[in-house]
Amino acid sequence: MAQLPSGGRATAAGVACLLACTVLTACGSDDEPERKAGGTTSSGGGDEGSAVRAAFDKTAEADTARMTLRTETSAAGQSATAAGKGVIDLSDGESTMTLTAGGQKIEQRVVDQVIYQKVPERQRAQVPGKKPWVKIDLKKAAAQQNGQGGNQISDPAESAAFAKGITDKDTRKLGMEKIGGVNTTHYRVTVDVDKLSTGEKLKRQVGPTLPMDLWLDDKGRIRRQQVDMTIKAPTGQSDSGQSDSGQSDSGQSDSGDAPRKAKVRTRIEFSDFGTEVDAEAPPAGQTADLTDKATGPTGKTS
Repeated sequence: MAQLPSGGRATAAGVACLLACTVLTACGSDDEPERKAGGTTSSGGGDEGSAVRAAFDKTAEADTARMTLRTETSAAGQSATAAGKGVIDLSDGESTMTLTAGGQKIEQRVVDQVIYQKVPERQRAQVPGKKPWVKIDLKKAAAQQNGQGGNQISDPAESAAFAKGITDKDTRKLGMEKIGGVNTTHYRVTVDVDKLSTGEKLKRQVGPTLPMDLWLDDKGRIRRQQVDMTIKAPTGQSDSGQSDSGQSDSGQSDSGDAPRKAKVRTRIEFSDFGTEVDAEAPPAGQTADLTDKATGPTGKTS
C-alpha cells in the first residue's frame, strides 16, 4: 500500500489490491463449492497441462469480463480482508472497480498501465495538493524496481506468463464443479517460479513453486483462479516495508528470528464475458503521482 506523507495511506486497499486484480492472477478464500458426486482426481498428463496453459490465452480472447475478487492477508498476528468487483479488459488489464477494505469503499481504475485510486475525503489532507486521486505508473515503477530492487508491484498484463511455468507433470484434474451456475473443471497446478520473467525476485519472496487452482468452463476459459502464497519480507525490510537494520542478508534478524512472513489468499472470478469496459483516467489536475513513494526504499506496499 502506498504510504502518504505523515503516515496517511492513499487507500484502504492500496497496491495490495492491484496485486489481487492482476489479470488472470488470483487466490482463494475459505468457502469452497461442493464437487459433483463422482468427481475424481487424476494425475497430471498432457491433456490437462495443455488445457491449463491454453486457458490464459482463451480467457484473454474473450476481451472483457466482469470480475470479483477477495484477498485475505495475515501477518504478525493480524489479518485484513479486501474485496472488489468491477469490469476488466482481459487483454491489456484496463479496468474499473470498487474495492472494499477497512470499512471503506475505494474507486479504482487501471488505464494504460497506470493505477488510479480515489482517496477517501478524510485522507485527502495527506495527499500532495490535497488531490482527490492518486496514481502509480506501473511501467515507471517496474523500471525503478529493476534498478534498485524496491517493492514489487505487479503489471496488470504480466500474469499470463504464469502459463510458462506450468508443466504437465504438475497438473492434476480434481473434478467438476459449478462456479456462478456454470459447469467447470477444477485443476490444481504448480507453477515453476524460475520460468517466470520475474522469477528470481519472486522466488526470494514465495519460494521455488507457486500452487494455483483453476476452474475452466467448457470453452477452456478461466472462471475462477486461486493461489495461496506465503510471502517473505524482502531482505532488510520488515513486514511494513520499512528498513530493518537488525536483519542479516539471509532475511533473518541478527537475533535469530525467522524471516517475517505474510500469508495471502486471493480469489478472482470472471463472468459475463464480452461486457463493456469504459476505463478513463481522472483529470491530471486532480491526480497526485505517488509512483516514487510507492517504489522507493521507504515506500510501502501491503
